[in-house]
Amino acid sequence: MTPFKIGILDGDDIGREIVPAAVRVVRAAADLHKVAIDWSQVPIGRSALDTHGSTMPDGTLETLAALDGFILGPIGHQAYPKVPGAINPHPILRKHFDLFANIRPTRSYKDIGCIYDDIDLVIVRENNEGFQPDRNVVAGSGEFRPSDEMTISVRVISRTGSRKVARAALELARSRRKKLTLVHKNTVFKLGCGMFVEECYKAAADFPDVKVDEVIVDTFAMRLVRDPQTFDTVVTTNMFGDILTDEAAGLVGGLGMAPGLCIGEGNIAMAQATHGSAPDIAGKDVANPYAMIYSTAMLLDFLGRSRKAPNAVAAAKSIERALESALSNPETRTRDIRGTAGTTAMTDAIVRALA
Repeated sequence: MTPFKIGILDGDDIGREIVPAAVRVVRAAADLHKVAIDWSQVPIGRSALDTHGSTMPDGTLETLAALDGFILGPIGHQAYPKVPGAINPHPILRKHFDLFANIRPTRSYKDIGCIYDDIDLVIVRENNEGFQPDRNVVAGSGEFRPSDEMTISVRVISRTGSRKVARAALELARSRRKKLTLVHKNTVFKLGCGMFVEECYKAAADFPDVKVDEVIVDTFAMRLVRDPQTFDTVVTTNMFGDILTDEAAGLVGGLGMAPGLCIGEGNIAMAQATHGSAPDIAGKDVANPYAMIYSTAMLLDFLGRSRKAPNAVAAAKSIERALESALSNPETRTRDIRGTAGTTAMTDAIVRALA
C-alpha cells in the first residue's frame, strides 16, 4: 500500500501536548495493523510566528496540498500580538481546501460525568458560510459599522454550500442508522434557512433509504438536553452548528470529549479537536487528549474508506476500543472526566490497550 501522507500541525498551548499524544497513538495502531504513514511536521501558530515571522508561513498551503490529510492542534489566535504575520489559520485552511463539512460526533461513556449514558449522535455543521465574517466573503469582512451606533453582520447561505453539506450528512446517515434531522429556523430566516432546507430535501431525493425530518433550532436545543437519544445524524448551518455542538459536548463530559473532522469533496481531510488551546493549563500535563486522539482516528478511518484500505479502518476502530478501555478506569483518564491521570498517563494507557 502506498503510505498515507499526514501532516502534523501542533498548534498552540495544549496543542503541543495533545497532538503528539494523538500521533503516538496512531503510530502504535498503524504498526499493529500494518498501515504505512509518512508524517510531515508543518509549522503553524505562535511558534511559527516566532520562528518564521508568520502564524502561517509561506509554502504551508502548498505543503499541505501534497498530503492526504493533516492534524491541526488548537489555535490560540485571540492571544496573538497585533502584527501583520499574526493571522488566524482556521478559516484559511477550511476555505482553501473547501472543507465545507465539520463532522462532530457526541458519544457518552459511563462514569465520566455524562448526563446520559446512551448518547450516540453526530452533528454535521456547514463550515464555510453562515454568519462567521471570516468565512462568508472572499475579500473584506462580513461585518461592518456604518455608524458608531450600528453594526451590521451579513449571513451567507448558498444553494451550492447547502447542497454539499447536505450530501455529506446524508452519506454519513446512510452509514449509521439511516436517519437525518435538519436543524434550521425558517420560521424567521425565511429565505436563508428556507434555501438551506430546500437544498437538503433536494439532496435527500438521492437517498431514499434515509429518513429525513426537521426541527426548529430552539426546539432542537431544548430536545438535545431533554431527549438526545432520539437523534442520530444532524445537519445544520454554521452558527447553529457551532453552538449546538458545544451544547452536545456538555452532555458527555465537556469539550475535552468533543472530536471533529473537516472534510470536503476532495480526498484531503483535517482532524481538529473542537476545543480551544487552554493556555491556563498548558504545560501542566493535565489536558484531556481524548478529543484530539479521536479526531485523528476519524481521519484514519476517512482515509481508509476513501482509499479502500481496510487495515486503516481497522486501525481506527482499534483506537476507539483503546479509548474506551482508558476511559473505563479513573486511574487512566484525566481529571476533567472524573479521573486522576494526566495527559501522558492517559496516552500511555491507550497505547497499552492497543496491544
